[in-house]
Amino acid sequence: MSNPVEQFQIHPLHPSLQFHIGSVDVSFTNSALWMLIGVVLSTVLLSVASKKRALVPGRMQMFAESLYEFIANMVRDNIGSEGRRYFPLIFTLFVMVMLGNTMGLIPYSFTYTSHLIVTLAMAMLIFVMVLVLGIARHGFHFFSFFLPPGVPVWLIPLIVPIEILSFAIRPVTLSVRLFANMIAGHIMLKVFAGFSVGMVAAFGTWGYAAGAVPMLFNTVLIGFELLIAFLQAYVFTVLSCIYLKDTIHIDH
Repeated sequence: MSNPVEQFQIHPLHPSLQFHIGSVDVSFTNSALWMLIGVVLSTVLLSVASKKRALVPGRMQMFAESLYEFIANMVRDNIGSEGRRYFPLIFTLFVMVMLGNTMGLIPYSFTYTSHLIVTLAMAMLIFVMVLVLGIARHGFHFFSFFLPPGVPVWLIPLIVPIEILSFAIRPVTLSVRLFANMIAGHIMLKVFAGFSVGMVAAFGTWGYAAGAVPMLFNTVLIGFELLIAFLQAYVFTVLSCIYLKDTIHIDH
């Protein structure tokens, strides 16, 4: 049985694509390739889908319009009408996370959202934006966010550090949730696929019948993983919207 963790290894696509800037490795890797595929695929599909702008939309245009409306409603419901300025960012995040999650289910592909460095970079982008834009918009009043209204004076030394800590770990929880779900699901798929191959190797002809059982489980898991891929993209962008709301609305 092959190592189920091997599918997450990042490596240069070719020795000629290995580059270093000082001690930093900037080689073009399998992870970079699939992120590039995600960018090109989303750009081409959405451009083609919105090109005709027909009054009676076809399937591609209907899909693009439904996706647009879905993200627009998400932004409006969680940030408000002023959140329209964040729509391009939220739309891009959802599409890239969704593509990263789903393309990883294609055989011999690579799930770039299964790496913490990728999910943490996206989460840190949201965190830094909230901090910088919140201070730029509200000034020092932004820091009243760390002092909930109605807190007794004697509890302030305890509540404020807890609020600061909960704010500071946002990028960690946001990134780890996505990374952990992707890596766990793909390991399960690899393990059950390995069971099927192992039974055929161990029992020969009879192994095909025995191997059909884990293969059936794998089929169900793939459908489940498609659902998880969508849910994790949705959760990531919804939480991003909720965090970005702090740059517009300070409740106290």
